[in-house]
Amino acid sequence: MRNGWYTTRHPMDAGVRAVRVGGRLTGLAAIADAGGWVRRPPRFEVAVPRNASRLRTPFDRRRRRRPDDPVRVHWDADPLGGTPTRVSVPQALRRAILDEPLEDAVAAVDWAFSAGELDLLGWERLVASLPRRKRGIRGLVDPQCGSLPESLARTRLRAAGLHVRSQVRVGGWFGAIDLVVEDAVAIEVDGDRFHRDTFSRDRAKDLEIALAGLYPLRPSADIVFRRWNELEAAVLLMLRNLGVSPTARPLRA
Repeated sequence: MRNGWYTTRHPMDAGVRAVRVGGRLTGLAAIADAGGWVRRPPRFEVAVPRNASRLRTPFDRRRRRRPDDPVRVHWDADPLGGTPTRVSVPQALRRAILDEPLEDAVAAVDWAFSAGELDLLGWERLVASLPRRKRGIRGLVDPQCGSLPESLARTRLRAAGLHVRSQVRVGGWFGAIDLVVEDAVAIEVDGDRFHRDTFSRDRAKDLEIALAGLYPLRPSADIVFRRWNELEAAVLLMLRNLGVSPTARPLRA
């Protein structure tokens, strides 16, 4: 840590390294540190005050930062909010929206809503602060999203030019469907953490979905993460067999 700072966290903890540099974690590094949804280890990003100087290497507070140090520095730290080791969630989200692939930025915002770290008013303020070219993310976020694989699936299907509705209710017994594609295919994204002990209930929900005139598809989280191309091909094949054509334009980041 820097002079005057003490911690019980591991010396190589991301937040400790950020303070050692002279700032705080930002972007997806801050989201991950807060327990947010990220699909891979994020790059190490640090926000420092605009007048910051004499920055240090992440590994040794006595050595000045060098160009080859594995850290991306942003001179835009907001002194308000956040913690001693990371910027506020809205500032971290703004950096993620500016720099990261669309699906990762959407997932980070989805998580912030899910975790109670962001409300609609804060979201509108954040969107208003974005460059005009980035404000299209406003219509892609789902405050009711329940998981990272669900968020990724929704954004990727929209990127493929498919019309997707989320959290669609059918019947009255088993809650909302995660995603409905082109009003034809109902996708429920399963993960071991939440679905391991609900096999019978899930099958009953599939039956209710079918009775509503939709075709159920229940991929695991692992399939979303590792076999996306096959899952997308299966959805497109189901739609083609049903005589349904895509009705939306493919997304652009």
